[in-house]
Amino acid sequence: MNLICNLLLRIQPSENKMKKSILLLSFLILTTLLTAQGTGGTNAKFEYRSLIDLPTAGVLSKGFAGISLDVMPFGVVITKIEVGVFDGFSFGISYGGSNIIGTGTIDWYKLPAINIRARIIDESETFPAFALGFDSQGKGIYDKDLERYQIKSPGFFATASKNFVFFGYLSIHGIVNYSLERQDGDKDLNLGIGFEKTIGGMVSLVGEYDVAINDNTGASLGKGNGYLNLGIRWSVGEGLTLGVDLRDLLRNRGIMGNRADRGIFVEYVKALF
Repeated sequence: MNLICNLLLRIQPSENKMKKSILLLSFLILTTLLTAQGTGGTNAKFEYRSLIDLPTAGVLSKGFAGISLDVMPFGVVITKIEVGVFDGFSFGISYGGSNIIGTGTIDWYKLPAINIRARIIDESETFPAFALGFDSQGKGIYDKDLERYQIKSPGFFATASKNFVFFGYLSIHGIVNYSLERQDGDKDLNLGIGFEKTIGGMVSLVGEYDVAINDNTGASLGKGNGYLNLGIRWSVGEGLTLGVDLRDLLRNRGIMGNRADRGIFVEYVKALF
């Protein structure tokens, strides 16, 4: 009996120490979450370079590197690495494929994609920021016969972005782009608009409408409705942002049985030097 009592007395302090450690760890995690600085919310430290699929005039700051992950239906996974090379200039590469998540053979994309952008004009109180760039990364399954993605890559693009103070921040974005995916017979210029609205310090609602003028004739996959997408971005840690996306709310493709595509977005940005 004395032996058991001695063991219980020894275990008691250990349990107290464990409880204190758990409480301390929980406090540290909570503090990190409350001061998180990713790309979501009014505390955002980094600019959006894309809303969901459409690029913005945001550019990764010099000396910073970002890695992002898009997870979409049909086991599609796309990874992108981006580096702020100079002030107002960034370069990135991306690659992925379909059926990466699931069973069966992985269908890798034909080639890696590149992303180059340069901010031509910085935002002022009266004028938006302007950027020019090129992005060859499309989204979804790659159609080898039409030599295009389900969602065409932006290709060459010009974007404008303006921020406003409105119950936090409201950002408005516009884009004109010309995709090089033209084997479907639709070679038109394209237009798109989008927004970001902060919801508190760590969360933002993002939305975009890709008019998809370049995906509504010939052997294109679109029906002419355009692509309406919505998403949530949450800054969960220093440089770490998580997101959930709903694509094709207007059922432009109908490839998912007249349902919106659900996707997951993850991004991490960190200073290199």
